[in-house]
Amino acid sequence: MDFLYNFFISPFVQIADSPLFFVEVLTGGLLSGVMYSLVALGFVLIFKASGVFNFAQGAMVLFAALFFAGFIDKGVPWWGSLILTIGVMVLLAMTIERVVLRPLVNQPHIILFMATIGVTYFLDGFGQTVWGSSVRVLDIGLPQTPLEIGGVLVNKFDIIAAVVAGSLVAVLAVFFQKTRVGRALRAVADDHQAALSVGIPLKTIWAIVWTVAGLVGLVAGVMWGSKLGVQFSLAMVALKALPVLILGGFTSVPGAIIGGLIIGAGEKVAEVYWADAIGGGIEDWFAYMLALVFLLFRPQGLFGDKIIERV
Repeated sequence: MDFLYNFFISPFVQIADSPLFFVEVLTGGLLSGVMYSLVALGFVLIFKASGVFNFAQGAMVLFAALFFAGFIDKGVPWWGSLILTIGVMVLLAMTIERVVLRPLVNQPHIILFMATIGVTYFLDGFGQTVWGSSVRVLDIGLPQTPLEIGGVLVNKFDIIAAVVAGSLVAVLAVFFQKTRVGRALRAVADDHQAALSVGIPLKTIWAIVWTVAGLVGLVAGVMWGSKLGVQFSLAMVALKALPVLILGGFTSVPGAIIGGLIIGAGEKVAEVYWADAIGGGIEDWFAYMLALVFLLFRPQGLFGDKIIERV
């Protein structure tokens, strides 16, 4: 009986007793979800262009954060470090396209997926070789102090992250829907051979999309590095992006944001209000359980293309 009370009744009693605290928890969860969405955006970009889940996106986030923090440690101003890191990520994208992807054109998607696993371990090892494995504190002047809005405390850093992520979503949505390159990306994802037959340069398209994904990874790396410190566990953030993609849809840029908001808000509320019923650590597994439920009822996600099979 105690479990049933703590699970079904106690959370609503607590919310009724302190509605402002609930709004504060919910707001913090939504803003944290935006941080997950930043990582998920990189996955969506690669999947839209190749139809392949890019296992290396988490490593790209870490790779970008390592170089950005490393350049700052060498005395380079943050804006100079940003320019240098952008150059590194563009070079990385060109190298991946030339060395890894180009020889695998028209290969099954599982082959490309395995190739991204290889890229993951290379980036982890190369980054550790160049910059070492110690945790780096990344401070680019973003405020970490709370801001009170209508009696609700909100972290200023989370607000800035939300604005940055929202701007990225808007730009990428226009890029995919309104530009020739965006339409070519969707054509390449549907059929590599057909795209080549109508004159779409596959190697150029892949280089562009990996470059954009790398820049998104740079933004995510700077944000996560500023919040948690630049450390190799940042690559594990990619695992939390997977439930985000399942909820929002692997091919939807806005879905990455909506999925992130649902995951962020859900896990924060569950951690605060269901801890007595289930125990601690809900934040670690709640996202995956929610994703499992979505897989059972809507495997394509909220914004994914509905799968129609004709017999």
